Amino acid sequence: MLLADDQPLVRAGLRVLIADNPDLEVVGEAGTGVEAVDLTRRLAPDVVVMDIRMPVMDGIAATRMIVEGGSAAKVIMLTTFDDDDNVYGALRAGASGFLVKDMALDDILGAVRVVAAGDGLIAPSVTRRLIAEFAGRPTAAPSARPAALATVTDREREVLTLVGQGLSNTEIAERLVISVATAKTHVARLFTKLDARDRVHLVIMAYELGLVTPSR
Repeated sequence: MLLADDQPLVRAGLRVLIADNPDLEVVGEAGTGVEAVDLTRRLAPDVVVMDIRMPVMDGIAATRMIVEGGSAAKVIMLTTFDDDDNVYGALRAGASGFLVKDMALDDILGAVRVVAAGDGLIAPSVTRRLIAEFAGRPTAAPSARPAALATVTDREREVLTLVGQGLSNTEIAERLVISVATAKTHVARLFTKLDARDRVHLVIMAYELGLVTPSR
């Protein structure tokens, strides 16, 4: 993984703690968004742990450049959270996770593993802020929904709605009385049809398409 944070002590602390986990390896460190983009291109890490607020280029802009540049790296935004109101922007830029710096180390390392495996993850406290953000934004106009969902089957639409509600594949299988393998297949097809990078972005699409309505 690549660590991108403008505070050397934060990077050093994470590097030392990660060193005790043989399945994880830090391949580089960046102190600015520009460095993060450059090192991601050169080192091709599986995961980039990215601070939002950095000099020269912030983490959101850096994430957007990494994603639009075609990198396979998954980006986890790491923030103090109380100072940042950029959850929605970070996820729309292509971040696959959004974590808070005061989370337990084991939770942060667990998130890295989850995201590296291809799933998205958002800290519970951030999820509440994200949903509140969606509550204040208009959903896609009715005329725009058919175009986005044109190739999605009725069953896949049901699955997308449940993903948007935060259900896991196992919970979706139980709700729809199908096997977990079938639920996974539906989710995988949604990734392809909706050009979503991971589960987090399926959640965003479910809200934007009006399939899920935030409680106010």
